[in-house]
Amino acid sequence: MDWVSLGKAALMGIVEGATEFIPVSSTGHLILAADWLNFQADPANTFEVVIQLGAILAVLWIYRERLTAVGRRWNTDPTARQFILNVMIAFVPAAGVGFLIYDWMKEVLFRPIVVAWALVLGGIVILLIEKWNPKVNVETVDEIPPTTALKVGIAQILALIPGVSRSGATIMGGRAAGLSRTAATEFSFFLAIPIMFMASLFDLFKARDTLSATHVPVFAVGFLVSFLSAIIVVRAFLGFVSKHTFVPFAWYRIVFGLLLLLVYGLR
Repeated sequence: MDWVSLGKAALMGIVEGATEFIPVSSTGHLILAADWLNFQADPANTFEVVIQLGAILAVLWIYRERLTAVGRRWNTDPTARQFILNVMIAFVPAAGVGFLIYDWMKEVLFRPIVVAWALVLGGIVILLIEKWNPKVNVETVDEIPPTTALKVGIAQILALIPGVSRSGATIMGGRAAGLSRTAATEFSFFLAIPIMFMASLFDLFKARDTLSATHVPVFAVGFLVSFLSAIIVVRAFLGFVSKHTFVPFAWYRIVFGLLLLLVYGLR
């Protein structure tokens, strides 16, 4: 057993779980972490897909009672049906565009320099939206109208660029569309379930011929650590956004992105 590889897998799992659901870009951080750790988990990119599944499972676990209730009542409860419809509406734009440009995106955009620029520009956008402080028209996820769900879904297309952040795009898209911070954050969590699940399955399907039992230990460690760290971060993040703005995340993105531009610009 390669303990060094397992240790690197655990670190990658922490990065994924800690960054997937906050507006700082998990994909960007994973690209950078893999580069800095010189982490090569064969087959390429599949390890990241597996640990993303760990993060998704964390959201399913935290919201298991609510999601189970929606599943039980969808045929009798209009609120449950509206919730499902909103998630489906918001899911379609990024899923469709991502399917069409998947290969080009992986080949061209998944580079540290792209991540760096996206972090900086995304941080500036967050600062602008927080300064604008849009009027809140929707306080809870259950009150979101389909048109607003579509706006959040369109915003999620930007997250196809590594470094933008899926959660950042959807949360800020929700804020700009009039959602409260808590509603925007929770809807971002729920929207993560289908988009990340489908993206992960698509990646795993494409890598099906290269997977073997030798990958299990490293993948299992990354998956478990991602699951546990995501549970901790999601719960803490919900408590944070109920009382604070997203400005600290914006400045983190800008400072971190500028440092990356300096580092990779000198290479």
